[in-house]
Amino acid sequence: MADVAQAACRPVHIQGLDALQLSLPNGDCATVALHGAHVLSWVSGGAERLYLSPLATLDGSAAIRGGVPVCFPQFNQRGGLVKHGFARLLAWTADEPYLESDRARLTLRLRASERTRSQWPHEFEVTLTVELSAGGLALTLGVHNTGKQSFAFTGALHSYFRVLDIHAAHLDGLAEPLHIHGEHDRVYAAASRPLFLSGGPSPLRIEQSPEWAHTVVWNPGPTLSAAMADLPDDGFRHMLCVEAAQVFDPISLSPGASWQASQTCTVT
Repeated sequence: MADVAQAACRPVHIQGLDALQLSLPNGDCATVALHGAHVLSWVSGGAERLYLSPLATLDGSAAIRGGVPVCFPQFNQRGGLVKHGFARLLAWTADEPYLESDRARLTLRLRASERTRSQWPHEFEVTLTVELSAGGLALTLGVHNTGKQSFAFTGALHSYFRVLDIHAAHLDGLAEPLHIHGEHDRVYAAASRPLFLSGGPSPLRIEQSPEWAHTVVWNPGPTLSAAMADLPDDGFRHMLCVEAAQVFDPISLSPGASWQASQTCTVT
């Protein structure tokens, strides 16, 4: 009897970054940097589904423009920490992967350290679980309070999706069909139904678990894109951020408590 092909996980080096690549026998793959537990790439059906800026800093010295940044414990500049929090700027550790014939799962972890305590005086463990299936990518962010005091946080899975031309793309499932014309930066109440993004290599179904209160949709538009050093002048044409987020109402965790929430993307 022939051996059944299995999913795989192998270390790769992306410019200056150590990363792990999950792959399936059908050719789908996802690449995750240890720096920031940052998903750099998701290829499904032979096409890249995420947008990673060709000018992104990939030496571990800064946040990465594109892919899926993890925002924790602060969303954007809504607090006293560095923009979007410190999690995307630090090295995470990876557990042993779970591999089957048709799926692969990898969990990365970030624990409190002297560096994090100097900015945010709390004990915690954050996990990002990346699960790759045929035509699908599921990301689950988990937060565990390992200390003796309660803390509150905000955050997001700041997903950059690849589109062929933003002017031909549209997002369905929010209050009304969304077409992007110029800079767009808006926080929406999370929809109870899936979102559908058209305009990429093929449509994507984007779902988020109800633990997220918000969905953020962002495109920098031509003026801001031209002003950003790590984004090409025309970068705005090829991306749309659809973020599962907690923006306005911080989540509070008592000692020993945990929280998790996910974003799941499926090629349709």
